[in-house]
Amino acid sequence: MPTDQSVDSFLSAVQPQAKAEDAQVLDALFRKTTGFEPVLWGPSIVGYGRYHYRYKSGREGVHLATGFSPRKAAHSIYIMPGYADFSHILSRLGKHKHGKSCLYVKKLADVDLDVLSELIQAGLEDLAQKWSVEPT
Repeated sequence: MPTDQSVDSFLSAVQPQAKAEDAQVLDALFRKTTGFEPVLWGPSIVGYGRYHYRYKSGREGVHLATGFSPRKAAHSIYIMPGYADFSHILSRLGKHKHGKSCLYVKKLADVDLDVLSELIQAGLEDLAQKWSVEPT
């Protein structure tokens, strides 16, 4: 869930310093690519945009549209909603691992930031085909 905690304070406390610097770069990239202001979701996820979902089962809620978390092992980047195959973009990204809807990058120097921006945009466009994405 979104919180009222300061994203700037959270990012400035990230350790080690190299991960904090990467987190600042990610924040700038997400802001520029999405046009959304960041919101801290839970204790450690920086989110950009949100969407309300309602499943056929009746379960519903609000979730961040895209974002990242500077985790200890790697940056977790939440950019692929899981509805489309982005292998054509991922093949150009650089060194990473990924699950169904999450990308893992140890350091930003390992990836092409222009391709990452393209992937963020493609993920948002894919998500918007299923749910209405709103600014945060």
